[in-house]
Amino acid sequence: MAGLTTGGPNVDVSLLYEVNGAARRAPSWLDTAVSLAGEYGILLALVLLVLWCWRGARRQDEAAAETFTALVWAPLAAGLALLVNVPLRELVGRQRPFRQHEGLQVLDPGWGVGLGNTEYSFVSGHTTVAMALGVGLFVAHRKLGLAGIGLALLEGLCRVYMGVHYPTDVIGGLALGTAVALVLAPLALALLNPLVRGVAASPRFGRLVRAGERARPLPVGLAQPRTPPAGRRTQDSDLAA
Repeated sequence: MAGLTTGGPNVDVSLLYEVNGAARRAPSWLDTAVSLAGEYGILLALVLLVLWCWRGARRQDEAAAETFTALVWAPLAAGLALLVNVPLRELVGRQRPFRQHEGLQVLDPGWGVGLGNTEYSFVSGHTTVAMALGVGLFVAHRKLGLAGIGLALLEGLCRVYMGVHYPTDVIGGLALGTAVALVLAPLALALLNPLVRGVAASPRFGRLVRAGERARPLPVGLAQPRTPPAGRRTQDSDLAA
């Protein structure tokens, strides 16, 4: 803990200067893009990814309820991980890197008002939330989950590039988000699954879980059945009698 409080090991600080130093050599538009992505953009992309997965899950049959349950757990895991981070930050008490080291390029002009932005640095709240969403999405859908985890890694890189976190802050956020979303997943899914199945069976809210039945087109080459005229139907009925 002492190493964290005083600024971290030398490798941690040197990596911070290496990554953040790229901001001095990069054009201003790239710095602005990274700042926006690291503060809001990547988290928004993860939310959209969860919604996209939900859109596809509604078209499933038997697995729709299970997938929807996992998608409900993803944002709940992110919120729980962020709550766990609050006392963890107070316990470690590590100051922001730009308060401990000179010459850093701080790119976030709104520091102090965003998600998890406090006086303390360990662990990264943005990275924690991003990783919890990514791992929670992975529980629901493997391919989209891998994309979500990739976005969480990019979030951590952006936070170091912006000069607001040490690399070990990001590693701690990745570990915390993964632990909450993955370790607690079996218990959370067991508790949420009956609620989701109840919603799925509801006539009013069931379409949130599963889309309605859709008409299936006939195979190509098969003619659509035609309804005979009224007179013909009467004649056929008489013959049948």
